[in-house]
Amino acid sequence: MRESIPPATVSRLPLYLRVLGEMPKAHAMISSEQLANVAGANSAQVRKDLSYLGSYGVRGVGYDTVQLRTQIEMALGLSADLVVAIIGAGNLGSALANYKGFNDWGFSVGALFDVDAAKVGSQIDGLAVQPMSRLEDLVASAGVMIGVIATPAGAAQEVADRLVSAGVTSILNFAPTVLRVPEEVQVRRVDLSTELQILSFHLHSGRRSASAG
Repeated sequence: MRESIPPATVSRLPLYLRVLGEMPKAHAMISSEQLANVAGANSAQVRKDLSYLGSYGVRGVGYDTVQLRTQIEMALGLSADLVVAIIGAGNLGSALANYKGFNDWGFSVGALFDVDAAKVGSQIDGLAVQPMSRLEDLVASAGVMIGVIATPAGAAQEVADRLVSAGVTSILNFAPTVLRVPEEVQVRRVDLSTELQILSFHLHSGRRSASAG
């Protein structure tokens, strides 16, 4: 595997991995065209992406699905269990804590926090909601590597600051706000309103094009 994988390639690797995970076990090979159809790329781009993993396939045959899945999982760092902490036990945080797909891809929810005393101590999928006062201690003892922020926007920055102080360097932010973090901390933002606005643009753009035609 090459040492440096371009960010655009990294963003497509989970898509390739999903395709491989959904394939019937009887399918031992997969072509770059099949991967391209799902990832929204062309087959040449797929072959280039996979070359960063040291996987070149067999001309006219394709890629060994088991080997390719292993290579992608290694590139994404999914070869070991990654512990996640969710901050915010509201509707979104609870839904995330109940999501069974985490385990399928090597993630486990090790801690769940909330500031609401009425929620503290309640169980969500067998995991007790913890008070925010225990965040630093539990992040350390549970070996949390990824923090998921599912709080209102006004609380997100303080939560991020505490996660960073506790040693967490990877954050998934569902709060509708931009976080300020040190350069070494990776933040991925999931903003549903932004995604809906982009879909709205394409929806109306398509209508305008149809009207013009």
